[in-house]
Amino acid sequence: MLSEFKKFLISGNVVDMAVGFIFGAAFATVIKSLVSNIIMPPVGLLMGGVDFSSLFIALDGKEYASLSALDAAGAPAIKLGVFANDVISFTILGFVMFMMVKAYNKLKATEPAVEPAAPTTKVCGECAMAIPLAAKTCPYCKSAQ
Repeated sequence: MLSEFKKFLISGNVVDMAVGFIFGAAFATVIKSLVSNIIMPPVGLLMGGVDFSSLFIALDGKEYASLSALDAAGAPAIKLGVFANDVISFTILGFVMFMMVKAYNKLKATEPAVEPAAPTTKVCGECAMAIPLAAKTCPYCKSAQ
């Protein structure tokens, strides 16, 4: 079992998967930054100067000046702005990953398929030896084919 596990870890697929996870995490960070710093400020400006990241509903009934004040107080809250940013980040990331997989599948489909070579031998029904396809008689047992 240990040798199988070692073989699994050393195989290229595990390394490829690890690189994919690392790349995915870095890419998700970039998308989150894109949404928080590039997309949402103009959207908030168009909606009357609202800062989406600071939209929240405090569940303890008190008023808080900002999200950081809410977090400092440790009060429970529904953080609508953070959720909106995360939903938009997820949507963009999902779309980009969809496009990447679509492009990969297109590239994969354009590769010429390697067809296996046509067999050149057949098995004799009497002696089970491999003989040429065109043979009329088995050269080993002399049976008719």
